[in-house]
Amino acid sequence: MNKKIVFMGTSNFAVPILKSLYQNGFPISVVYTQPPKKSNRGLKVNKSPIHIFSETLNYEVRTPITLKNNYKEKEILKKLDADLAIVVAYGHIIPKDILELSKNGFINIHASQLPKWRGAAPIQRSLINQDKETGISIMKIDENLDEGPVYNTFSTNIKDNENAMDLSIRLANIAAEKILNCLEDIFNNKAVFYEQDHNKATYANKIEKSEGKILWEQGAKEILGKINGLYPSPGAWFIFKNERYKILKAEVSNAKGQPGLILNENFEVGCKDFSIKILEIQREGKKVQKIKEFLLGTQIKKGTNLKNA
Repeated sequence: MNKKIVFMGTSNFAVPILKSLYQNGFPISVVYTQPPKKSNRGLKVNKSPIHIFSETLNYEVRTPITLKNNYKEKEILKKLDADLAIVVAYGHIIPKDILELSKNGFINIHASQLPKWRGAAPIQRSLINQDKETGISIMKIDENLDEGPVYNTFSTNIKDNENAMDLSIRLANIAAEKILNCLEDIFNNKAVFYEQDHNKATYANKIEKSEGKILWEQGAKEILGKINGLYPSPGAWFIFKNERYKILKAEVSNAKGQPGLILNENFEVGCKDFSIKILEIQREGKKVQKIKEFLLGTQIKKGTNLKNA
């Protein structure tokens, strides 16, 4: 295929999509991704998953800090005269003057059924909200956040007790398959983009670490939605004796008791209605443990109330 495609992405979510484009013969002229980040102690520089994967394919990789008022990148893209740009979890705002530098515009793959869950964290918000289904939207980027016209949406049911990592992998694989027909339609002038119903828009704001605090007065399903939606990072957590404990996996149990109370030796914690049975947990600064291993050495025992700890 004699086309020039720009790919913009950063996270693991974007990797299967770039891999699919490569395997199916779509030519990538350049890859844009977030700049490498230093580790906490500054001893190591970590490249993004897309950066690492792109290097294995010998793609040119560019890592500008921003595209806003970036004359250098604007000139590079202008000279390239790309046929299309594909954006997947890139993490940068793309300004209007950059959006004009592709013959067929900038296409975004968004992990929700637009106009629902526009914004930075659609997968997490969908799970926290206990949605029954979600999907992938393939849309054209305009100046406003996820408001551009949509080519198509592809829905999937959310599985029982599915967490954000597993759902992200499933949605990325769906997108990796569906983007191929979309590109064929675009390059054959068959793609039709439909305006979103802006009156039905909801927003998936960026996840803040403080949101992970578990409120035991909430219902068990609501708490489980938070645990699954925030897995693996930043995670849902509680405090016990000034230490943070992150709950990584859990399930709803029928046991009932006072909110926050450890009801039995199986580490079932009372909620507003039923209870949460914790399956995997991580004490601050320690490794992840299955609950049986954790219970061998913890001071948190039956009868402890986590609300008062």
